[in-house]
Amino acid sequence: MEYCLFTEPQQGFSYDDQLAFAQSAERHGLDGFFRSDHYLRMGEGDPRPGPTDAWTTLAGLARETSRIRLGTLVSSVTYRVPAILAIQVAQIDAMSSGRVELGLGTGWFEREHTAYGIPFPAKRFDLLEEQLQIVTGLWATPDDETFTFRGEHYRLEQAPALPRPVQSRVPVIVGGGGPKRTPALAARYATEFNIGFVAEDVVAEKFAVVRAACESIGRDPATLKLSVALPTIVGADDAEIARRTAAIGQSRERFDNGANIIGTPEEVAAKVERLRALGAERVYFQLMDLRDIDHADQVGAEVLPLLPR
Repeated sequence: MEYCLFTEPQQGFSYDDQLAFAQSAERHGLDGFFRSDHYLRMGEGDPRPGPTDAWTTLAGLARETSRIRLGTLVSSVTYRVPAILAIQVAQIDAMSSGRVELGLGTGWFEREHTAYGIPFPAKRFDLLEEQLQIVTGLWATPDDETFTFRGEHYRLEQAPALPRPVQSRVPVIVGGGGPKRTPALAARYATEFNIGFVAEDVVAEKFAVVRAACESIGRDPATLKLSVALPTIVGADDAEIARRTAAIGQSRERFDNGANIIGTPEEVAAKVERLRALGAERVYFQLMDLRDIDHADQVGAEVLPLLPR
């Protein structure tokens, strides 16, 4: 089992806030720090200090950490052309000595695209499939050969396929609740399938669907890592839990909806055990308030020692 911190910095947090969380994850022995890839705050509230670019941030963290995995959950295909994304990720892989992971998805937040003038086509799954083909194809091309791709949306002619990632295969995460195309793309191109923000019965259902998708193309389902990302609040007692839910504009009653992770370290550990029984091999603890560094430290110092490895 692996355990990572997952954050949503577009909600009003700086690079330094993210650095503190990443260093907390590293200090306490967690496996990774992952962040969303968004440029606009969701919901009400002060958006300052403004957005931070996901891959610029991860490049900085690559040089200020030494052990933890670093990646996105998930980058949108609408933000970057795939060949440039492949270069960015490969460069950060080198900067981190082989610790980068790429989460890639279709994107969904139309208001964000409107705000920043980013095209938002109605049909994006074809974009995702071609981007997965291009990114993984570039990384798999021998360094003395070039890569050519002719698709409906992208064309590459004799691209040098450089720089080479440090890892022999950069982990690629595909996730979501789509019933057909998402599991099919994960089975064909990904090293990890992720499902987030759903109850345990839905987790079990989605894991079963992606396993079946692997089998349908002759892939051993055991070669696809299964993971869950869930909003998380930990507290030593009811008062601390109430303070943390209030800090993100929630109440315990609303947050404790059967999908999220909430409770004492012992209660969180029990939830993780149930997720492991469903097949989860990695859990992303999504912490919403990046100014509460004590929360990150508590996950590492008090929850992690209780969790199965």
